[in-house]
Amino acid sequence: MSTSRRDVRMLGVLITASLVALGGAGIALLPGSTPAAGGPPAAHAEDIDIAFRQGVALLQARQHGHAMQAFHRVLAFAPAMPEAHANMGFALAGLGRHREARAYFEGALDLRPSQLNAYYGLAVAAEALGDLDTARGAMRTYAHLAPAADPFRRRAEAALWEWSERKPSP
Repeated sequence: MSTSRRDVRMLGVLITASLVALGGAGIALLPGSTPAAGGPPAAHAEDIDIAFRQGVALLQARQHGHAMQAFHRVLAFAPAMPEAHANMGFALAGLGRHREARAYFEGALDLRPSQLNAYYGLAVAAEALGDLDTARGAMRTYAHLAPAADPFRRRAEAALWEWSERKPSP
């Protein structure tokens, strides 16, 4: 696979992750909503929202190191926020730190098994680590759960097709 194709795919992943996470965080942080047990203290809700939005914008601008710092701030106040874990994973993956990214994607899925973008990110990180079995499994889950109109579903299916032709590295 060429480097430019990988760059385009990562950009697509980042955009999808950003949109999904921003939407989820926006719903979770609406004024008047009651935080779930163990959720962030109301006193920090504005700090969390600001840092999260900054992180998403920095991911979209491919400023992965700065995005990582923003999501680190979010996680300091809201360690049980799966969207922040997933986006931290995308920031780390953008820095080439795939092993750490994988741990954050898995953490997001532990917190919320329906965190769709975490499956996509886990697949990308696992592929980069040479773990095609995990990559295939995570991407199959993503493709299964993604709505038919999801623009990244076709990319997921293409990745699955490509990975079906490749043998795992010894």
